Amino acid sequence: MSELILFTVILLIVSIILHEVAHGYAAYALGDPTAKNAGRLTLNPLPHIDFVGSVLIPAFLVITSAGFLFGWAKPVPYNPLNLRNQRFGEAIVAIAGPATNIFIALIFSLVIRFGAGLPDTFIALSALVVLINLFLGLFNLIPLPPLDGYTVLRSLLPYRFAMGFQNFERKIQSLGIISLFLFIFIFITVLSGPFFAIVQSIFTLFTGAPLGVF
Repeated sequence: MSELILFTVILLIVSIILHEVAHGYAAYALGDPTAKNAGRLTLNPLPHIDFVGSVLIPAFLVITSAGFLFGWAKPVPYNPLNLRNQRFGEAIVAIAGPATNIFIALIFSLVIRFGAGLPDTFIALSALVVLINLFLGLFNLIPLPPLDGYTVLRSLLPYRFAMGFQNFERKIQSLGIISLFLFIFIFITVLSGPFFAIVQSIFTLFTGAPLGVF
């Protein structure tokens, strides 16, 4: 059991780091070198790890069997003014993180679907990779600040509405740690049920088997 907990926490940290690196590479591909200059286009976990968000909170949620995983890394910095695509650049950078997690989930889903003969333990661990990355990818697509889904939505709106969304985001950010607890409260009380149903449905769609099988 302790080995599974350790693997789960490590897997979550790695998945979060890949998520952040994808943001940085997307920004770099669009002409912004901020993340590169900050040394954040690396898979070395040290520049990315936020001790509270990447270690303490995920470990606490796993150990206490909270029923969901939540965590974050240090956000990869980027300057939207440097992006060549000013209309959709921020949306592309924002979507890159969740898209990476969903792509990882899809790859390991194919391993499960076509991995006949592979050890059951490997299939079970692959299912955990799928679950965690689906959770991270879809969770970050929720259109609430400060998640990527909110940035995507804001970036796709006409300028007048986008400014309103940006002002709301700044007000939320000004609350500091209170905004984190507020978001967690909203998620647990309102969004968690439908969200977990969606995650389980997509998990079954990807792997061809319900979550309880693994």
